[in-house]
Amino acid sequence: MTEGKTIVVTGASDGIGAAAARMLHRDGHRVAIVGRSPQKTRAVAAEIGVDHYVADFTRLDDVRELAGELSTAYPRIDVLANNAGGVFGDRAKTADGFERTFQINHLAPFLLTKLLTDTLVASNATVIQTSSVGARMADTLDVDDLDHDRNFGPVRVYNAAKLENILFTRELHRRYHSHGLSAAAFHPGNVATSFGTRSESRLMRFITTNRITRAMLTTPEKGADQLAWLAESRPGVEWESGTYYEKRRPAKRTNRQADDAVLARRLWDRSEELLR
Repeated sequence: MTEGKTIVVTGASDGIGAAAARMLHRDGHRVAIVGRSPQKTRAVAAEIGVDHYVADFTRLDDVRELAGELSTAYPRIDVLANNAGGVFGDRAKTADGFERTFQINHLAPFLLTKLLTDTLVASNATVIQTSSVGARMADTLDVDDLDHDRNFGPVRVYNAAKLENILFTRELHRRYHSHGLSAAAFHPGNVATSFGTRSESRLMRFITTNRITRAMLTTPEKGADQLAWLAESRPGVEWESGTYYEKRRPAKRTNRQADDAVLARRLWDRSEELLR
């Protein structure tokens, strides 16, 4: 690394995002963190000494306002790390009318990226999606029912959203790599964070809060390693744009739908339609 980058990390009020922000700031980058909780986000920012922004991804107007603030504050953004996400339980629609897990994990970061596209392209930026090995278990994706109104299950919609992260990465690469933008998705590992603790799913709460199961999980710092690596290293040299990574290597196995270029385009087009 020679010159510090300007790096925006969402979902950075704790867990992987906060750990990555600490690493990147320590390495000399200009980091801006985004979080849902004003108190937690402000505390992490004060601890590290970085800029911070508050946005609740269950409200798309928050995302639009965030994009405007970031565009004004940073004429150049070298890395956008779409790390915010979560798994919940009972069906809940946001104020925007979308299923909560779908909006937080896919639609909101899709919107943020779209709104920042001009800045990102001009910066030859990297866009990083925090996906999950859960994408492997995703059912057949129905782009006409992304809210899962016909087939809801808390883990099912989460797995679908993580597959959508990979498909978004593929299509972002296809559309904009020739203009200088690079994109990657990654699985951070099974990390012991607050992720999943707000879920109404008994299984997810057990996994993320039980002392025995948490002992088998990795640390936020280890989970953040790949995010920091993708942010700091050179696409086309250390990693390939449009690719989904596990343990700093292209994933050997994921959902067969993840490589479906037609599905990736349909997801992009449908996401744009939903945001009109």
